[in-house]
Amino acid sequence: MSEPGVASGRAGGDDSPARSSSSPDRVVSALADADDRVVEGALRPKRLSEVIGQNRVREQLSLVLEGALRRGRAPDHVLLSGPPGLGKTTLAMIISAELGAPLRITSGPAIERAGDLAAILSTLSEGEVVFIDEIHRLARPAEEMLYLAMEDFRVDVVIGKGPGATAIPLDIAPFTLVGATTRAGLLPAALRDRFGFTAHLDFYEPEELGIIVRRSAGLLGVALPEDGADEIAGRSRGTPRIANRLLRRVRDFAEVRGDGVVTRDCARAALELYEVDESGLDRLDLAVLGALVRRFGGGPVGLSTLAVAVGEEAETVEVVAEPFLVRAGLMARTPRGRVATPAAWQHLGLPVPRQAAWAGRAGRVVEWAGQEDSGGDGEATLFG
Repeated sequence: MSEPGVASGRAGGDDSPARSSSSPDRVVSALADADDRVVEGALRPKRLSEVIGQNRVREQLSLVLEGALRRGRAPDHVLLSGPPGLGKTTLAMIISAELGAPLRITSGPAIERAGDLAAILSTLSEGEVVFIDEIHRLARPAEEMLYLAMEDFRVDVVIGKGPGATAIPLDIAPFTLVGATTRAGLLPAALRDRFGFTAHLDFYEPEELGIIVRRSAGLLGVALPEDGADEIAGRSRGTPRIANRLLRRVRDFAEVRGDGVVTRDCARAALELYEVDESGLDRLDLAVLGALVRRFGGGPVGLSTLAVAVGEEAETVEVVAEPFLVRAGLMARTPRGRVATPAAWQHLGLPVPRQAAWAGRAGRVVEWAGQEDSGGDGEATLFG
């Protein structure tokens, strides 16, 4: 029987409130499903030297761990932040492997009471690594207990209730906490300041994803020429989890409808079937972008109105589709609503109109005075 709050073999938390809507069915979702968790276990790098990309984080973390090993002490607590699918859980496992220490995995939502956390911490061996995924979702009582545990390696166990309650201090073995979060801004400052090393994971470049895809193909026994790997990497939205999922879908296509070799043409045909375009946009992304441009003239338009136009919940559009569209420079959020950028019109193969609202660098709604054709230059002037 597992301890309270300890997840058995399920790393990689899910913080998306729109998870129950359309995101599980999206081949380009950065959230992990059951199949992803099974496959990722075989594809994860085991050592820092095997990690591809995240060069600055890798070098900094290497110094932290090497210094701790030389001193014979547990390293500082580590906080990893960044969007889902970039490798926070993998790095936690690598930290454990590099230190030669056991790893205890749990998640913020799983620790509902301070007693759940005390049950985990009180059974740790010296030097053990504790990984808490989605740490910003810890219950407040557990969070306050964690403050003392991180600083003084001690927890106060409360016996009884009311005025007669007694706090008994309990020393715990020195340990290293690795916290992961997709929303670092929700972490209380008191908790964030107790981490000695903080790292933010960035999206990967297509070249790095190409290397990752080729490595995964080798482990999975997939015949993947370089042009096929580049095609998959370019549609993976900068996220290794998506790249590995697309590789598996393309492999299925190649084995069923081809000769098993994932060439560029094979990858294109497969991803067209799965409705993933050359920029990594899927059906929902294109529906949102198309409604914004074709029905509302590029905006500004409110979130609720846009959601009704594509037949989705507002929360789904905001959480699932918008982040990538904004990051790709196809949409902007402004005080007056969502607006399409000139790149959105061009992506849909439409000419940029002479007057289309878009967001300038200062976040203001401005008017795009462009050419009639999509390739023309233009200048921005204040709108309204």
